[in-house]
Parts: sequence; structure tokens; C-alpha cells
Amino acid sequence: MSALSLGVDDALAELRDLPTDRSTAWFFPGQGAQAVGMGADLFEEFPIARATFEYADNILGFNLSELCFSGPPEKLMQTEFTQPALVVHSIAALLASWKSGIVTNKAGLIAGHSLGEYAALIVSGACSFSDGIRLVRKRGQLMQEACDNSQGTMAAILGLEVEHVEKICSESGAHLCNVNAPGNITIGGTTSSVKIANDLAASQGASKVVPLTVAGAFHTPLMQSAAEGMETVLNETSFRELEIDVISNVTGVIIPEAKFISHELHAQITQPVRWLDGVLEMVEQGVTNVIEFGPGRVLTGAAKRTNRDLILRNIGKSEDFISS
Repeated sequence: MSALSLGVDDALAELRDLPTDRSTAWFFPGQGAQAVGMGADLFEEFPIARATFEYADNILGFNLSELCFSGPPEKLMQTEFTQPALVVHSIAALLASWKSGIVTNKAGLIAGHSLGEYAALIVSGACSFSDGIRLVRKRGQLMQEACDNSQGTMAAILGLEVEHVEKICSESGAHLCNVNAPGNITIGGTTSSVKIANDLAASQGASKVVPLTVAGAFHTPLMQSAAEGMETVLNETSFRELEIDVISNVTGVIIPEAKFISHELHAQITQPVRWLDGVLEMVEQGVTNVIEFGPGRVLTGAAKRTNRDLILRNIGKSEDFISS
């Protein structure tokens, strides 16, 4: 093992040994939160963040750090690079938070949105940092290929209930992609099916319909080739029992055992992310505090719309380490 791997993997192991705070949940964002400059300040200020980025560079065989910090943006936005970038940044932010004393207990529950589920599983101890980053890299490559071949698209439907949007999807040929919060749902599919769905939603009371600029229709059957490719890779990966409970994207409840992880990661490529169900499950289990690690504020924003009593915090930049 290299000094870098020992530093990052040992830090994650020590983090998992902390006392558990069942009232706290940790979130890790998915694709869409990325931006040039992400992680640069953490890299400069926190040795553990520097080690995390440098270890990822070593695993991947290219300078992911430079891409995150300086771009070019069009390359960072490519799915195959975006995915490892977000996972590395999220874990670097978490470890820096622990080393700086912000995090003193481990969360009782953790979850990641889509791609972010890999960060959650790495943190939970289900796989090593190196195995997780390699899986994320392969996932990104396979999904990029599927996007190039399928020419799908996505849209956000605001102001309608899930059942209503599901009916619209069945009528249009589109698919449910993400159920993020009450009245905040993403759909996807072929360009023509999403256009029909958008028109139906607008005519049936949606407060807003927003076409999304994305590479493809994530979490729909148009990603089937990526799911098939990942199934082979996942079947060759040994997962360990989770030391921190992880909420499933697919079911919205805790992943019960390590033997279910491969199925979870395979299924979430073509099935909708049930994020709203996951947040509601956390609240039901007593979560009152949420910290989102990584760039952006998408997941805490969705949590606020789901339950306004939650105490929310975001940590992705050096300025976020200053107590509010």
C-alpha cells in the first residue's frame, strides 16, 4: 500500500470508528453539482483533502485534481470525468471536516444521490476508496457511451405529485428519473417522448416544466447498455458489510446487507432515484440534522422542501468550515 492509500483508507476507517449520532445524516451529491474550481481550496488548506485528490489521481492514472481545479469546463462536464470528480470532492470535504473538528461523530444514516451513492458506500466501508473510484470511473465511461448511442434527454416537472407524473410518463413513453422532493420530479427518455410529456405536464397544472441540458436520459431504460456493462464489473467486486447504514436510491430504505449492493448499483442506473422516500425514511428514524458534503446545495434544498424542521448544513468549500 502507498502512503496515500494508507492516509485516505486509514482516515475513513478511523471515521467509521467514531461514536454514532443517530440524529445526523450525511448526503453526497450526484451529477449536476460539478463546477470548475471544485476542491481547489480544500486541497490547499487541508492535508487530508490533498491526499484524497492525489490518491485519486494515482488510481485513475490522470490528473483529476487539475481537471477539477482548472478545467476545461467542457471536459469536466463529460460524464466519465464528472462522476469520479464529484465522489472525490465529496469524500475530501468529509475527511477535512472530521480532521478540522466539525465532524466529531459519524452519522447514523448516509445517502448519495445517484452517483453520490458510491461516495456513501465508500464512506460506509462497503468498499475501499480505490475500488470505489475505479467503479465510478467505469460507470461514467459506460454511461457516456450509452448517452452517445441513445440521444436521450431529461426535464424537471415542478408542482405535480408523483402519481400524476407517472401517468403522464405512461401516456408519453417517457420515464420517471428522480423523485427529489414533493412537487420536484425529473423525467427522461427519447427527445420526442419527453417533449410530449412536457406538453402534457404544462397543460395539466405543472407550475413549471424545465428542459434540462444533460448528456442523456439517466435512470431510464435508455441506460440499459451501461447497466449491462456495470453488472459484469460489479459481479467481480467484493463488497463488505456496511459499518454505517446507507439509504438505497432504488428502494428508499436501508440497504440491509452487503449481498444486495451489487444489485442496488446495477438497478439504480436504469431505475428512478427515490430520494424523497429516502429523506422521509431518515426523518422517520429520528434524523434532525443533515450535512451535505461536496459542491452545490441541491440535496439540502430538496430536504428543506421535504421537511422544514430539518437542520441543514453544506460543506464543500473552505468558507463552509466557519461555524455559522
